[in-house]
Amino acid sequence: MASAQQERRSELDAKAKEGETVVPGGTGGKSLEAQEHLAEGRSKGGQTRREQLGTEGYQEMGSKGGQTRKEQLGTEGYKEMGSKGGEARKEQLGTEGYKEMGSKGGQVRKEQLGTEGYKEMGSKGGEARKEQLGTEGYKELGSKGGEARKEQMGTEGYKEMGRKGGLSTADKSGQERVEEEGIKIDESKYRTKT
Repeated sequence: MASAQQERRSELDAKAKEGETVVPGGTGGKSLEAQEHLAEGRSKGGQTRREQLGTEGYQEMGSKGGQTRKEQLGTEGYKEMGSKGGEARKEQLGTEGYKEMGSKGGQVRKEQLGTEGYKEMGSKGGEARKEQLGTEGYKELGSKGGEARKEQMGTEGYKEMGRKGGLSTADKSGQERVEEEGIKIDESKYRTKT
């Protein structure tokens, strides 16, 4: 295991020496270690700035920066930049690591906001998207997303996921009911087709 990790670090170091950014926030570092140090310093700098501005001010600053970048690149260029960034990160971590990162990020955010705040955040995001697209566009987006997911998972996996989702109530998620009531859900069917 350690040798595989050393091998991966060697690969990343070689890429860094070729000028590729292999650590988020490590842009400009000429080696893996240099990029790690840069990223750590930038992260600490960001934390300090957040403390100075407060969470609201810090978020607003980030939002304004994103809007400026979007204006510079145009909507399509901005979307492409985000897509490429996600793909690069997925390549660095591997599919499993990338999924785990997303899952952990969601869990951390849920812990920060509490279950109710987390649900409200999702609801507000959905409402904002609905306003942007209009009711018809929003429905179409949901339909296309569902079809794409069904295609990825296959009919069996999609049905099983729906079965679990159907267990949710106003008070409990489907997962909570599955755990409390011992309902059998075959999550192995969830796997995306490759």
